[in-house]
Amino acid sequence: MCVTFENVQNLIIEGNGSTLIFHEQMQPFTFDSCKNIILKDVYIDWDQPLIAQAEILKVTDDFIELGINLDESPYRIDVGKLVFTVEKHGREPWKSSMEFDRDGHFVVPQTGDYGCLGRGWNNYLAENIIPGIIRVYYPFLRKPAVGNFLVMRHAERIHSGIFIQESKNITIKNVNLYHATGLGILAQFSEDLTFDEYRAIPNKKKKRYFGGGDDGLQVSNCKGLITVKNCEFAGLMDDPINVHGTSVRIEKIISDKELECKFVHHQSEGMNWGHPGDKISFIENLSMQSIAIGEVESFKKVNNQIFILTFKNPIPKKLKVKNALENLTWSPDLLVTNTHFKSCRARGLLVSTPGKVVIENNIFESSGSAILIAGDANGWFESGAVTDVLIKNNVFTELCNTSSYQFCEGIISIYPIIPEFNADTPPFHKNIRIENNEFHPFDFPVLYAKSVDGILFKNNSVTRSLRFEPYHKRKYTFTFEASNNITISGNTFSDDILGKNILLKWTDKSELNCSANQNLKVEMAK
Repeated sequence: MCVTFENVQNLIIEGNGSTLIFHEQMQPFTFDSCKNIILKDVYIDWDQPLIAQAEILKVTDDFIELGINLDESPYRIDVGKLVFTVEKHGREPWKSSMEFDRDGHFVVPQTGDYGCLGRGWNNYLAENIIPGIIRVYYPFLRKPAVGNFLVMRHAERIHSGIFIQESKNITIKNVNLYHATGLGILAQFSEDLTFDEYRAIPNKKKKRYFGGGDDGLQVSNCKGLITVKNCEFAGLMDDPINVHGTSVRIEKIISDKELECKFVHHQSEGMNWGHPGDKISFIENLSMQSIAIGEVESFKKVNNQIFILTFKNPIPKKLKVKNALENLTWSPDLLVTNTHFKSCRARGLLVSTPGKVVIENNIFESSGSAILIAGDANGWFESGAVTDVLIKNNVFTELCNTSSYQFCEGIISIYPIIPEFNADTPPFHKNIRIENNEFHPFDFPVLYAKSVDGILFKNNSVTRSLRFEPYHKRKYTFTFEASNNITISGNTFSDDILGKNILLKWTDKSELNCSANQNLKVEMAK
């Protein structure tokens, strides 16, 4: 059973603590063109999840022996390959792995992505020993630890747990999402959303180490205020929260007012991207600078990839094919508070929105960077140069940035993708304040900031943890690239903090205001 609400208003869906069990590829709840809806007090799970886990029973130079729960994850060995048969009409091969610590339930340090078993791992050959126990033969470049658990992905990310589209004033309250085949919650082109006591976490009663198949909460092209409070994320196969817009590429300039545009990333296809009256930023995609602002007159869908935008006024003459567009109207404010970001694959909180952003009173234990502020129109096409970000009163534990994923250059990583980037490139982001937080790094990089005008790191405590061995290629506490108006003051550093230094690249020393009592060594990149 999947529950779909379309054109519904003023409704409270009270679960009374019920647990809803789903099977195979399904989307439990959909809210399409709805208003004033509350979904509360319900738990969502799968009897046979579309992710498997295996206890690591034995490790040798030649093979790994694994124990798999056949009731949850039925499988077969097909020509030496492990194939899961949860879905009636398909056999899904083992595609990727994560290793979780048995006692701590966190992603084992330095095992992110290929680090788990090493490159070439999928050249293995498997055999059954007895039902539920298999041997996987291969000289793995990295060997997992006996007693830990491998989380094994096999299904495609087709459906989210909860889908919110073109809706307003939707509240998710006291909802446990123990599993979803793809994104936990996906919200797009919606307004004023509240997530209170939403938990995308593993089902501990079933002794699971994994939760959902990808992001716990993805907010794409929304507006108004997005509120995330008292939430918890753990055991996810991707980032707990990602709030962003979607850039589209100009394929053809039809006339002085018409553009043919394309969704470049396949995961964004099919959206109603433009609406009459929407404010659109024209972006020169190599420098990532806005050329001008336009207003939409009409949107015409050609197919899932291609659409035509007509503007009220002529477009800029210097606009070119392959440049990009960003919809500024559908850019929300964001409040994230009293939320626990436990260990998941990749980063913790991704933010790309020009709205007002407040991140406060949270705990971060993310496997990669705790907070990533990116933005691009060339790769992921996730838009949103930030203009007002406050990161305050958070705790960043030593579990942050324990594995290397894309863009993870520090516990807080500000990393827009700018193809033509040098000392003369104008800043992309601006006005980021990091105040009164606790950092417990085991490694060097705490803050990496690229292309920022106005960044403050003030009144934070930075205390070294000795729990894990340093590994990161970046050997600086702070790195600033092509950034302006940098202030570092009032922070406390433990005596044994690694680096205790600042690297400036394409950034003049005059742009750095660092109190002498911070005792930070400043170096210029060669």
